[in-house]
Amino acid sequence: MKKFDSIVCISQTSWEGDFQKAVVQLMTELSVRHKVLFIDYQYTFKDLAMGMAGRRRVPVRKLLRLTDPLTQVTPEGGKEVYVWMPPLALPLNWLSPAQHDRFINLNVNRLVDGLRPVLKKLSMNRPLVVNGFNPVWGLPMLGKLNECATIYYCFDEIATAGDWMSRHGVRLEQQYLPRVDACVTTSETLRQAKSALQPRTFCVRNGANFDLFSTARQLAEKQPPIKPVVGYLGSADNRINLDLVEHCVRTMPDVTFEFIGEVHDPRIRERLSGYANVIFTPPRQPAELPPLLAGWSAGIIPFVCNAHTYTIYPLKINEYLAAGLPVVSTPFSLLDDFDGVIERAARPEEFAQALRRALADSSPRRMAERVETARRNSWEKRAEEFEEVIGQIPAAWSAEQPV
Repeated sequence: MKKFDSIVCISQTSWEGDFQKAVVQLMTELSVRHKVLFIDYQYTFKDLAMGMAGRRRVPVRKLLRLTDPLTQVTPEGGKEVYVWMPPLALPLNWLSPAQHDRFINLNVNRLVDGLRPVLKKLSMNRPLVVNGFNPVWGLPMLGKLNECATIYYCFDEIATAGDWMSRHGVRLEQQYLPRVDACVTTSETLRQAKSALQPRTFCVRNGANFDLFSTARQLAEKQPPIKPVVGYLGSADNRINLDLVEHCVRTMPDVTFEFIGEVHDPRIRERLSGYANVIFTPPRQPAELPPLLAGWSAGIIPFVCNAHTYTIYPLKINEYLAAGLPVVSTPFSLLDDFDGVIERAARPEEFAQALRRALADSSPRRMAERVETARRNSWEKRAEEFEEVIGQIPAAWSAEQPV
């Protein structure tokens, strides 16, 4: 018999957003069989001031408690998920490590004091805590929610995840990992790295919202693309091998290259916006993506090969495949489970040649292989793998439960 009666997810991201988020997708699937409470992004007083000044999109009324901070949502593919907006926090990231660690408990205690009545209201008496890549909160929160066990869900290498997270996250993760009951990573390379501090570390790779993205294939069958379009979905940042992409754009003028999402590295626009065959499309809500992908002929993952990207298992790879698209990627990480399904090329000339082959790879048999691969890697399957991990945590089960 399980000891936990619910799952509380403590993350560093918001539930809503313009792109698919691993932790949100996982909680959606887990909600089918478990009561789930998702702790939303914790805004600071600085964020509130910027929101009230119109300089940032912030849920001002909810932060001021003019509306109920606890909402109930029914995500597509899941059951009810409770989403709670935590109270405002002091902005501490800019502080030195000693100062930060001295004041972090002020933020955490405000959060916990507000969260306990919510847990009581929802009859979540003995939750399983899933910490989504937020050791900064996780460490001082250990043992404060009457939790039966804690799983650290690590979907990126914190040392290379940008200054906002790595500034204090690296050292706090090193303290946090040995104290959690288990760690789940989204790539095998991350599993190998984190198992040095937490032996009970498992790999559950990212999945795809298969039902959503497979509709792109159905739309494309009704109205095939008129001309070849190669697409990139997601944030365009310093992970992009810009020399490789520019070579493809320059040497393939008959092909349109579309980037859907935020462009965080200004060099990408500076170097590519002058080409007539490059389109930058702003971020779209997930439900708006299938019609856009239906107009594509191939998807690309042109990441640089370095220590950061080596730990990545990208969401977009299975999303492309669910849409029936051929995929060309650089060999930035261990993607052996896609052997024979995607093309990999490291050099610009080789990548362009692989793209030409991909654009011609439209046989029904190959498309069926791609779609079936994505089906096996759906978030529904990943949630089942995650539950298998829970089954191996003794603290989450009574003594008579086999683990």
